[in-house]
Amino acid sequence: MRGALYQYLADDHIRLDLLLQRAVASPGVIDAAPYHEFRKGILRHISMEEKIVLPAIARWQGGRKAAIGERLRLDHGALVALLAPPPTPSIMLTIQSILEVHNELEEREGGFYELFEGLAGDETERMLAQLKSAPPVAVLPNNDKPEVLESAKKVVAMAGHEFKVAS
Repeated sequence: MRGALYQYLADDHIRLDLLLQRAVASPGVIDAAPYHEFRKGILRHISMEEKIVLPAIARWQGGRKAAIGERLRLDHGALVALLAPPPTPSIMLTIQSILEVHNELEEREGGFYELFEGLAGDETERMLAQLKSAPPVAVLPNNDKPEVLESAKKVVAMAGHEFKVAS
């Protein structure tokens, strides 16, 4: 079922993907303006899923969390960790790699967004209003301490992903 909730979240994926593509359009260079917009947007998107979508699914299922929820949370943690250090081509490649898998889990037939849409029922309009009014997330400056990047690499591995090295 691909209704208003599915479409709102999937459209946000498209917007974020376009920003990410613009940020890395020149090989070896990260364009700061679209990267900053991507960073703000992905943090808000993750917040919507963590604070609105996952809790709603659990509530509608009588307290039972979405089966895919833990997988998505691990990915969210890896993405957030990768946004902490200053962007590099390797970090950007890793983010793209994670999002390719992650977005498929959410958007595919029978996936996370269809589950959300299907369970919403008569709460669809209210949920859509909540998503649309979700506030921006405070975005801290990047942290260039080496241990921040090393920590991000560990979180990526714990989420089952590989840190990609740009050539």
